[in-house]
Amino acid sequence: MAAEFETDLRSPARQLIELQIEHADLDALIDQATERAEPMDELRLRRFKKRRLALRDQIARLQIRMLPKEPA
Repeated sequence: MAAEFETDLRSPARQLIELQIEHADLDALIDQATERAEPMDELRLRRFKKRRLALRDQIARLQIRMLPKEPA
């Protein structure tokens, strides 16, 4: 039963939700950083943006993988 529970935790649907949450968190963080009176470290901001882009790519790949297969 424990193995079944682990599988559910790492299901593609769950992974997709986790990636979407992380992407939304980074969006909010980047928005806050650009609206601040004192700007965030430029290198840190670029790293956040790069991570957000990587997450978007992961989300897209996972969504494609989750699409139902077309019958032959």
